[in-house]
Amino acid sequence: MATTEHASPSRTEPPPRSRLRAWMLEGLSDMGKSGGHTGPHSEPEPPHQGQPWWRVMCLTGVDYFSTLGYQPGIAALAAGLLSPIATIVLVIVTLAGALPVYRRVAEESPHGEGSIAMLERLLSFWQGKLFVLTLLGFAATDFLITITLSAADASTHLVENPHLTGVLHDKQMLITLVLVALLGAVFLKGFLEAIGVAVALVGAYLALNAVVVAVGLYHVVTAGHVVTDWSSALTTQHGNVFLMIGVALLVFPKLALGLSGFETGVAVMPHVKGDPDDTEQRPAGRIRDTKKLLTTAALIMSGFLITTSFITTLLIPEKEFEPGGPANGRALAYLAHDYLGNAFGTVYDVSTIAILWFAGASAMAGLLNLMPRYLPRYGMAPHWARAVRPMVIVFTLIAFLVTWIFDADVNAQGGAYATGVLVLISSAAIAVTIAARKARQRNWTIAFAVISAVFLYTTVANVIERPDGVKIGACFIAGIILVSLLSRLARAFELRVTSVTLDPMAERFVRDMASRRMRFIANEPDRRDIAEYRDKIEQIRHDNDVPGQEDFVFVEVTVTDPSEFESGLTVRGEVLHDRYRALTLESSSIPNALAALLLHARDTTGCTPHIYFEWTEGGPFANLLRFFLFGQGEVAPVTREVLREAEPDRRRRPRVHVG
Repeated sequence: MATTEHASPSRTEPPPRSRLRAWMLEGLSDMGKSGGHTGPHSEPEPPHQGQPWWRVMCLTGVDYFSTLGYQPGIAALAAGLLSPIATIVLVIVTLAGALPVYRRVAEESPHGEGSIAMLERLLSFWQGKLFVLTLLGFAATDFLITITLSAADASTHLVENPHLTGVLHDKQMLITLVLVALLGAVFLKGFLEAIGVAVALVGAYLALNAVVVAVGLYHVVTAGHVVTDWSSALTTQHGNVFLMIGVALLVFPKLALGLSGFETGVAVMPHVKGDPDDTEQRPAGRIRDTKKLLTTAALIMSGFLITTSFITTLLIPEKEFEPGGPANGRALAYLAHDYLGNAFGTVYDVSTIAILWFAGASAMAGLLNLMPRYLPRYGMAPHWARAVRPMVIVFTLIAFLVTWIFDADVNAQGGAYATGVLVLISSAAIAVTIAARKARQRNWTIAFAVISAVFLYTTVANVIERPDGVKIGACFIAGIILVSLLSRLARAFELRVTSVTLDPMAERFVRDMASRRMRFIANEPDRRDIAEYRDKIEQIRHDNDVPGQEDFVFVEVTVTDPSEFESGLTVRGEVLHDRYRALTLESSSIPNALAALLLHARDTTGCTPHIYFEWTEGGPFANLLRFFLFGQGEVAPVTREVLREAEPDRRRRPRVHVG
């Protein structure tokens, strides 16, 4: 099939007007496009040249494993003496719930898009876009709170270090802001996340934690009264084991921080080295090894969660976990200093600070990967949002605000973080339930439905217990939706057709018209009988005083999904009733499709095309809303406006006639 293609001239960015602008918008033309990348997580490795799965596991581990820095302390505050039992519940939910869900996500979305992309495929039109924007709001909550919470906990380890506490006392807010600013500065300079650095950090951190756990268990075993005192206190408080389990189930949602990391685990899939015979459509080796990655990370984390909650609950006095206490937000560091000395404790603090800071870097990379994947494609972000550096500044400023609102308090941010994590896991569970149902896998459908119910309960319970999480999530959602809709409105008159392809018949029509005046009639297809086209030509000739010998080609656009912003355009030619020539198009917007066709015809023939419309009935405001929401409305003036923005030279601009 002979085809021609035309890339819209409006897609070319204007040349930068200053060195600062050029630096800020560096890489803009690559962002948000198919195959473009926006952050260190999103650029895939070359085919079959990725990394072994265990090395990539360390990349996701800087987010997942770093929660050991604060999880035991948060668990002790939430569950008290029941912390080990509640943590066992968390581990069961992790291994029997979150892990199967994300193993299925890896199968369904093997290119790193994650569960949001799975749900996006299930919904269309505006409800699909708004649903994705809502999930993006919770994802932004998850990633941004990861940055601020990790920085706050890193500053806690600095302030509480015995060698530094006298100097840095009451400086936690300042230190947290400096760490967040440093993170932003690194990304502004140009951050390339090295898997080798992640391997070193995770290896050292897990080794140090293993030493602390071993020493802690040794002290628990050698001091037998510790276990006896704990079990006696549990029996006194809760009576019997069934009541203990019931209370543990009730407080479990407060421990949901320990479920973080799975979404990052599937986001880094493109880095996993697959088999030599993997294909882009079905990378079986990458999927298999990603499942190994998720399973191994979950097992390692589960073991550390149970043992650390056990030793911290038994060896640290309860009052030390309270806000302002030396174990608040740094329970394992407290044990490291107390049982292994300040030298080892300081090494542990340095390792914890490094991995927490790197977790913030991982979260920033996730934000820079996630937002441009959706918002520019929806037309719901300004042009500069496709570039990394302006978005880094935006996210850094928001992180400053969140840190100030929560006063750099780890415990205060736990609710918001858990809400973001739980909403994403719940959406993933629902997505895989739907996928299993569509695949007619009855047993998996039932299993995933039960897991979805568990996570939905956990999410609701967490929201009721700590509403600050859903409040800040709602703020992110409202901000994203408001900015997105305003951006979509501001960009409504852009030429957003990425390419124009003509079939042989359509190409022949355009070539034949080039020998005389090129006249098109915009027609809304109705009955498509001979009378419709005959009457339309007579009306256009009468309204515009066109001589009878002039001939026309009809252009008919069918609106597909008006919520889509950018798309290619395929033009088909046909002869109707043996006498009328028509070009048929499908697009999300009638004016944009017509403008793209006119510019293509001009550029391929060198002739200036003319297009004829009739006025649409109705008020201008109602027609503007129809155009914005449904791609229709008052087509003639909008087509002219799109052409005006796309072609500033009036002499080269296609002519628009309205009668």
